[in-house]
Amino acid sequence: MLILLPPSERKATDGDGPPLDLARLSFPELNPTRERVLGALVEVCVRADAPEVLGLPAGQVVEALGRNRGLYEAATLPVSELYTGVLYDNLALPRLDPDRAAEQIIVFSGLWGALRLTDRIPPYRLAMGVTLPEEGRLAGVWRPVLNEALRPDGRLVVDMRSGPYMAAWKAPQPAVAVRVFREHLLGGVPKRTVVSHMAKATRGKVAHDLIKAGAAPRTADELLKAVADLGHTVELNGTNLDIILPA
Repeated sequence: MLILLPPSERKATDGDGPPLDLARLSFPELNPTRERVLGALVEVCVRADAPEVLGLPAGQVVEALGRNRGLYEAATLPVSELYTGVLYDNLALPRLDPDRAAEQIIVFSGLWGALRLTDRIPPYRLAMGVTLPEEGRLAGVWRPVLNEALRPDGRLVVDMRSGPYMAAWKAPQPAVAVRVFREHLLGGVPKRTVVSHMAKATRGKVAHDLIKAGAAPRTADELLKAVADLGHTVELNGTNLDIILPA
């Protein structure tokens, strides 16, 4: 089983490791593109329109641009400690076997393409949906090189990424995308709605529990059973595994 995760906008900022060394990152085939995107990002961050290009909220502009401009010199920390959003809060990596988690998880990134939990990088701000001048939309920049670098080797891919990150790499079969819905009655008829915050929390918790249990599903049906055994209401709809939350 290979679990694909998105990054988080929320990040730790207390790294104390050595400056970035691309040669030490996983998936070395991505390094030429990493260098290009990194250089383009630093250049953008000295422009007057940088907040608009990067889609930064007003209250985060100064900090985000400052961090991006200093990426070459900034202290680093492991990916396992960097992301602190709700998905990663529920993933609870400190409570998992680190070797098993590192072997089963790949994190996608607008700046780095794809990462393992053991990779050391500095805090940054660059979403996959951004279009960088001279480079273009990042999902399109990353797609060809990710297709070359990532090879699941027949393992079942459990895709918990959000839309822009899914656009950067289409996982080969066997692959199952995990979706989360809340079910409620509308005029006596069951309706399902997407719930963004709880979807992130649920994906993180399911990923945690699958890894902790040592689950090794090889097919969508085996994944369905494994997630149901964790106590979730779950359905298999084509290549989608739908987790249904109560109202």
